[in-house]
Amino acid sequence: MHARWKAAGRFLWKHWPSTALAVFALGVIMTPHALERRFVYYPDKNVAATPSSVGLTYRDLSLETTDHVKLHGWYVPHPSSTVTLLIFHGNAGNMGDRVPWMEMLHETGAGILIIDYRGYGNSEGDPHEAGLYRDAQTAHEWWRKERGHAGEKLVLVGESIGGAVAVDLAARVPVAGLIVQSTFTNAWDVAKTILPLGLLQPLAGVHFDSAAKIAGIRCPKLFIHGSRDEIVPCRLGRKLYELSPPPKEFYEVQGAGHNDLPWVAGPQYVVRIRNFLHSL
Repeated sequence: MHARWKAAGRFLWKHWPSTALAVFALGVIMTPHALERRFVYYPDKNVAATPSSVGLTYRDLSLETTDHVKLHGWYVPHPSSTVTLLIFHGNAGNMGDRVPWMEMLHETGAGILIIDYRGYGNSEGDPHEAGLYRDAQTAHEWWRKERGHAGEKLVLVGESIGGAVAVDLAARVPVAGLIVQSTFTNAWDVAKTILPLGLLQPLAGVHFDSAAKIAGIRCPKLFIHGSRDEIVPCRLGRKLYELSPPPKEFYEVQGAGHNDLPWVAGPQYVVRIRNFLHSL
């Protein structure tokens, strides 16, 4: 059984993004904690695009975490911005795959800060849950030193598993706002949508438990989810929204799946996020 799941996982991840988080959930359940890095995270070391690929000026960043892991990141300024979006991507590929999404977010009038987690793209190390949280704190510390003194507002943006990273950071540090897209309550809830109950096993120490953290986050929050999300059902995003204290908004994009949401939403996606930023 394990060999079959592994073979299926290799095939499905080769064809990401359509099944990325599904295999993430499978890996969390079917493997012991020692194999977390192999089965939960699917990094790509080849960064095929940069912000300049879509005409954006950017600054290349090298950051070092408190456990001495060097991370690669980009800072994309906006000439008229008083807001920086700190972006945390999903668990497959790298930030180069998010360049088209970054272009849309830049159209909201915000500057952008994005990092590759440890083990992704040109970042060193190996990914694990606590490490991703530490990477997020490192990115926040860079913003605090470089941009925070200028009176800019910081808004966290997380997609899929990156939503859990953003929620964790928002529970630790003060931020102006939080945007989570196509994310979930916790890893266990995602797993239950993928596998029969008889196959469920303990999550081997991997939790990404946003449901346990969201109640303590008091900043304005925008939850975005596709009505046809085939990986993380929309009901999980709505459940996280319901657990969250106000102020909060839920933006359901009709007809959108897990990975095509910004493009299905079209111009309204930019408008909705811009309006949220203006309300802060």
